[in-house]
Amino acid sequence: MRQIDSSLIERLKPFTEVRRDIHAHPELKFEEVRTAQVVVDSLRVMGVDEIHEGIGGTGVVGVIRGRKGGGHAARAIGLRADMDALPMTERNTFAHASTVAGKMHACGHDGHTAMLLAGARLLCDSRDFAGTVHLIFQPAEEGGGGAKAMIDDGLFQRFDCEQVFAIHNWPGLAEGCFGLNPGPMMASSNQFSILVKGKGAHAAMPHLGVDPVLVATHLIQAFQSVVTRTSKPVDAVVISVTQVNAGEAINVIPDQATLRGTVRTFSIEALDRIEQAMTRICEELPKAFGASAALVFDRQYPPTVNHPEPTLAAANVARDLVGESLVVMPVEPTMGAEDFAYMLLERPGSYIFLGNGDLSGGHRAEGHGLGPCALHNPSYDFNDRLIPIGAQFWSALAHRLLA
Repeated sequence: MRQIDSSLIERLKPFTEVRRDIHAHPELKFEEVRTAQVVVDSLRVMGVDEIHEGIGGTGVVGVIRGRKGGGHAARAIGLRADMDALPMTERNTFAHASTVAGKMHACGHDGHTAMLLAGARLLCDSRDFAGTVHLIFQPAEEGGGGAKAMIDDGLFQRFDCEQVFAIHNWPGLAEGCFGLNPGPMMASSNQFSILVKGKGAHAAMPHLGVDPVLVATHLIQAFQSVVTRTSKPVDAVVISVTQVNAGEAINVIPDQATLRGTVRTFSIEALDRIEQAMTRICEELPKAFGASAALVFDRQYPPTVNHPEPTLAAANVARDLVGESLVVMPVEPTMGAEDFAYMLLERPGSYIFLGNGDLSGGHRAEGHGLGPCALHNPSYDFNDRLIPIGAQFWSALAHRLLA
């Protein structure tokens, strides 16, 4: 990796302390009151032009205007960081470990917030661009749909953006390496629940009942045929039945059984086909056994699909910053989900991975847990060496796009 200027690292060192402070005081979705105040206080000190609070609940937007005016002054881009933590117990014991039982920054949103604040510092100090940068600090990415909440609260009406970008740290990708894809980056996230109704009986007299457990097993097998025989072979689709609940006594065939699970796809079209096929199977297959099944299909986050032009522009900025060898495009997409997808449905933009380092987590201080430094892991910790890299990238991207 190209050497980051040592004076810049020193200049941005306070944001490491900001990151660790946020890590030590995690807040769950739509509870990010303290975190939002840390953001507001930091933005106020660095002198952003405007600070707007309470957007989509606990969201914050900071506005920085460039010095170059003229006909380009109305142009604007959005840079987004998420702020919420997870309902997990941290196993790390280093000095900045969580001080709140059952809550932990196990996905690096503390680092994303610190990176964007550090980038804001650089943008405020330079302002050598034409237009406006909207700093979007979003609540409730972890299952709360905070991006949609901000959009519904008028985010893009109040702060119009030509393009919008987000960075997520990525353990397992080399430290400081940028991963981009001009297409799908993360999958849609959807849940389903199925109530199978049969007829209870004594386990020794199954002919007197209708076994919902047997019907449930046929449904599980039929759903896998949806993946192999209903979906296009080129579509990435995952149907996972993760819960099967039925019965109370070991010698009784129950009246009903419940199946629950998730569906993930990289396109809405594929998701439509999956839901239609699962609905048809639930309506028709149980009839062969004299049973019935009712499907409840809950669409949650849509797929996160990058737009090609903004992604290529971001890749070029990354190459200038860290060198060709540390830019991976296309990077392999993941079946995880991300609510930045909602913003990409509203505006062109790109969701970018920034390598957090290998899963052994060599960057973690003494006192880390025994597990790997993987996301959503009780031994996870953000790599603070990414803060100046991410900050420089945000600054360079804004200057490039608003030149």
